[in-house]
Amino acid sequence: ALRDWDAVADVVRQAPLSPGKVDFAWRSAVGSAIARASGVHLDDGILLVDAQNPQWAAAIMRSSPIILARLQAMLGQDNIRDIRLRR
Repeated sequence: ALRDWDAVADVVRQAPLSPGKVDFAWRSAVGSAIARASGVHLDDGILLVDAQNPQWAAAIMRSSPIILARLQAMLGQDNIRDIRLRR
């Protein structure tokens, strides 16, 4: 499974940075449940996250170091430096 993740990350990393690429990387990094309960927008290296409710927000922030590492693998470390809740 890790090899699959690395292969997908390699392909995604080569594509131009776009909102669709950011959304795909987010869904891949967090899984379908969190992806359904959240939305993201990349603004100058900061991923701004809208969560459906405080419980989802807390779950995302608890996992943010792992999520950030996954997103950096897919989007590049220079393109995403931090994750923050928008509300």
